[in-house]
Amino acid sequence: MAKVTFRTDICKGCGLCVVYCPKGIIALSPDKINAKGHHPAEITDAEKCIGCAFCATMCPDCIIKVER
Repeated sequence: MAKVTFRTDICKGCGLCVVYCPKGIIALSPDKINAKGHHPAEITDAEKCIGCAFCATMCPDCIIKVER
């Protein structure tokens, strides 16, 4: 299983990782707001992650790290 971490403190909530996740397991947090005033991305079901790293590749701010 892959380990995905987000630097939620600097995520701008653009949603690109949400769109490009082939498993659909990334979402913008509906109840969290970071210091920049954005809803950061988070994993909803880590068990389903296949470690493809599409989310990290698409992130314009490089806040996502995928470890296999």
